[in-house]
Amino acid sequence: MSNLSKAALFLMVLTFASPVSTFAQGTGTSKYKCMIQMTNYMGEGAYVVISLINSKGAYDKTLYVLGSDKKWYKTLKEWNKFYAKKPSNISAITGASVTGGDRSVNVFEIETSKINAGYKLRFESAVEDKNYNVKDLEIPLTTETLSGKNEGTGYIRYVRFSPN
Repeated sequence: MSNLSKAALFLMVLTFASPVSTFAQGTGTSKYKCMIQMTNYMGEGAYVVISLINSKGAYDKTLYVLGSDKKWYKTLKEWNKFYAKKPSNISAITGASVTGGDRSVNVFEIETSKINAGYKLRFESAVEDKNYNVKDLEIPLTTETLSGKNEGTGYIRYVRFSPN
């Protein structure tokens, strides 16, 4: 094998080995497009928080927030307790609230090591002067649920995911 062939083979191994080893160690992330279809409720725009819940039922991470006015975060009571104890800059994962009958499409990242590992995705929703839904939708974080349609129980009609 010539030196040029050996160098090319070495570069090829480096190129493909890095992503594989990162994935194998569980440090990689996957991006998902999340489409939320709202029910036809009457009223103000809904604030929706998408959270990663660990196997013990505790908040692990905020993945996305629909609704940017911080004064309304207190209406998302359970998530707000977590957020108040561990405030973080969520401006990069915050978008507009979503009104009745509308849909919202957002992209967020999930650590691949948490998929099929006992975690859940929780969608909390609240609308001004209306009900608060701590578990408008809560689903196991599995490859199966990330590829199907998931029905909400409050302001969310359904949620669909697709790899981004």
